[in-house]
Amino acid sequence: MVSQEQRRRQLAREKFLRQQQRRTSARRKARVRNSVIASVLGVVVIGSVALYTTGVLKDGSDDKKADASAQTTPTPSAPPTSKAPDPCEKPAAGSIKKETWKKEPPMSIDKSAKYTMKLATTCGDIDIALKASAAPHTVNSFDFLAGKGYFDHTKCHRLTTNGIYVLQCGDPTGVGSGGPGYTIPDENLKDPSLKGNSYPAGTVAMANTGQAHTGGSQFFLVYKASPLPPQYTPFGTIDKKGLAVLDKIAKAGDSTGSGDGAPNATVVINKATVTKS
Repeated sequence: MVSQEQRRRQLAREKFLRQQQRRTSARRKARVRNSVIASVLGVVVIGSVALYTTGVLKDGSDDKKADASAQTTPTPSAPPTSKAPDPCEKPAAGSIKKETWKKEPPMSIDKSAKYTMKLATTCGDIDIALKASAAPHTVNSFDFLAGKGYFDHTKCHRLTTNGIYVLQCGDPTGVGSGGPGYTIPDENLKDPSLKGNSYPAGTVAMANTGQAHTGGSQFFLVYKASPLPPQYTPFGTIDKKGLAVLDKIAKAGDSTGSGDGAPNATVVINKATVTKS
């Protein structure tokens, strides 16, 4: 027969074992929870680095072949917010030209002359002073493409309003995967305006595939100073009225609500014209 003392000791042992089991279970759950948290943090950090290194301004056409122009993979989208009113007009009647060329056009501009490009958009005119002497291949290509009506009736397909502040245009497909069929070299990457890995407001620069010398027809318009490495050919400067147009577009936001997507504003280039003065 079990004495009271033996029974008391047995109950104490059982209580101790139950406490040990609970502590072991709690430690196991804590390890699992910490592991999950670490994994999530790792994904967030890796995702953030990937978004930074892929850049703003890549050219989606590189997925098919090292062609011309591009767009970066969009940032993961947040739930869409209510759209701001569209501040722009309806596009002019006309169709997009889909012609492509195998080679960069021969040099035909006067590198010592002044050139301007006017983008007559549904949101207002954007006038750009081109840097012919510093970026002759780029300016020559835009002179050629504008003369062919290549940019006419094309949408500006990407707006970023978080981290970097640009409107990206120049793709006839309207999704970031199009280009003229040829590529042009990088130029003017040591432009004095590119200080501290930042592209100042008013800069017009080339998009690319993330590799050197892969610019095509896609370009971006900087409406607010944007931290970017000097890897995108700066070839023009926007006037004050043009910056006001870009601000109007930016205030309307993007389609994803995340700060990186198609602009809510109907931004279409009705006509692009390059003029020598």
